[in-house]
Amino acid sequence: MASISGSLVSLLLVISATFMLSSNFDVSEAHTSAHLTKGLSWSFYHSSCPKVESIVRKHLKKLFKEDIGLAAGLLRLHFHDCFVQGCDGSVLLDGSASGPSEQEAPPNLSLRAEAFETINDLRELVHKECGRVVSCADITALAARDSVYLSGGPDYDIPLGRRDGLNFATSQATLANLPPPTSNTSDLLTSLATKNLDATDIVALSGGHTIGLSHCPSFGERLYPTQDPTMDETLASDLKDICPTANSTSTTVMDLQT
Repeated sequence: MASISGSLVSLLLVISATFMLSSNFDVSEAHTSAHLTKGLSWSFYHSSCPKVESIVRKHLKKLFKEDIGLAAGLLRLHFHDCFVQGCDGSVLLDGSASGPSEQEAPPNLSLRAEAFETINDLRELVHKECGRVVSCADITALAARDSVYLSGGPDYDIPLGRRDGLNFATSQATLANLPPPTSNTSDLLTSLATKNLDATDIVALSGGHTIGLSHCPSFGERLYPTQDPTMDETLASDLKDICPTANSTSTTVMDLQT
C-alpha cells in the first residue's frame, strides 16, 4: 500500500484543480513535477483496462445531469478516504465483528449515500468491461477527478495503481485524521504537518470548498452567539439570513470568494 503522504499527491491535484475553477492555472504543469509514489503510474491500466477512464466519465456525465451536487459528494468521499490511512478505498468497507466501519465514524456520517452507491455502480461497470483488475481506490480517485472537471474545472491526468486496503480504520483513528470544520489555521497546520503537508497544501485542499453545499451547523459557531470578527460582513449577513439561529439546519451553496 502506498504511504499516506505519497498517496495524497493525486488528491492534492484533484482538489487544487477545484480551487482553480476560475483561474488561469494550468494543472497539466503538475503532471511533470509530481513525485509518484512507488506503484503508481500515468499508464497503469493502458493494457489491462484501457477504457476505465471513459467508462467512469460517461457514467458520471449521465448522473450529473440529474444531480450535479453528487460531484461534491464524490470529491468529499475521496478526501475522507485519503486522509485517514491513505487513498486505499477503506472508507468503502463495511464493518465487521472487529468493529464498526469508517463510514460509521462521526465525521463520515454526513457522507452522501449516493456517493457510495455511485462508486459501487462504477465498480460493476468497470469490472464488467475488464474483470476485477481496477481497484476501488482508483475508481474513487477517478470519480473525484471527473467531478472537478464536469463541474467546470480543468481536465488533467492522475496517476493510477492504488491498491485496495483490506482493513478499515477505527473510529478514533478516523476522528484523529480528519480535521473538524471548527479547526482554525493553527489547528489545520498542525494536523496537516503530520502528513508532511504545509500551508500551500492547505490552500490547495481548501479548493474542495468551491463546489457543493454547507450545513448551518458546520459554521454556525462563527455566527452565534457572537459573530467572528474576521468574517466578511456581507457574507456573514447572508449566512444569518439562511441560518437565522444557532440551531438552524438549512444548507447553503459554497461561497466561491471564500
